[in-house]
Amino acid sequence: MLARKLVTEAIGTFFLVLTVGCAVILSSDASKGIIPPLAIGSALMVMVYAGGHISGGHYNPAVTLAATVRGRHPVSELVPYWIVQVVGALLAAAVAIFLTADAAAVAAPAPPDVIKVFVAEFLFTFALAFVVLNSATAKATSGNSFYGLAIGFTVLTGAFAVGSISGGAFNPAVAIGACAMNLIHRPSVWIHIVADLAGGLVAGLAFLYLHPDDK
Repeated sequence: MLARKLVTEAIGTFFLVLTVGCAVILSSDASKGIIPPLAIGSALMVMVYAGGHISGGHYNPAVTLAATVRGRHPVSELVPYWIVQVVGALLAAAVAIFLTADAAAVAAPAPPDVIKVFVAEFLFTFALAFVVLNSATAKATSGNSFYGLAIGFTVLTGAFAVGSISGGAFNPAVAIGACAMNLIHRPSVWIHIVADLAGGLVAGLAFLYLHPDDK
C-alpha cells in the first residue's frame, strides 16, 4: 500500500510542478498574472481528486507535515512522502525545461525581500494546509465532494494575492522545482522551504486546538 501511495504522490506532484513551469515560462507578459494561477490551481484540484483516495493527495511536504501533526498520516511515512514529492518536482522541472526550450529566456529573479516572502509563504501555506485538514480529513466534512475544489481554489487565491511577492509556491516541493527552473531566486529557496513547513506545522496544531475531539 505504501508503494501505491508514493507513486501517487510522485505523479501528482509531477503534474503540479510541470504545470507551474510550463504555465509561467510560456505565458506572455500580459497574461502572466492571470493564466498561471488558474492553471496551477486547476492542476492541483484535478490531481487531488485523482489521487486523494489513494495517498491523501498531498503533493506538498507542508501538507504531509500538517496531516501528520493532525494524526491522519503515519509518522513513518512522512519522510518517504517528502522524498517522492521532491523527486516528482525535480523530474517535472527537467521535463518543463525540455518542453519550453524554444521559449524566450526567463530573466533571473532578483533577490527577494526575505521578511515579505516568509510572511506571504507562511500565511498561504497555513491557509492551504488548514483547508486540506478541514475539508478532507475532518469528521464534520467526511464524504464531501468539494474538497478538491476547495484545495485548488486556496492555491489559486494565494497565487493571485501574493504570487507577485513570494512567487506563490506554498509548497517546498514546488519551490525546489521552481528553483531548478530558475523561476525563483535560487539562494533564497530556503525561505520558501522553512516558511512553508512552518505554515503546515501551525495548521496542524491549529486543527488540533479547534477540533479536540476529532481524532
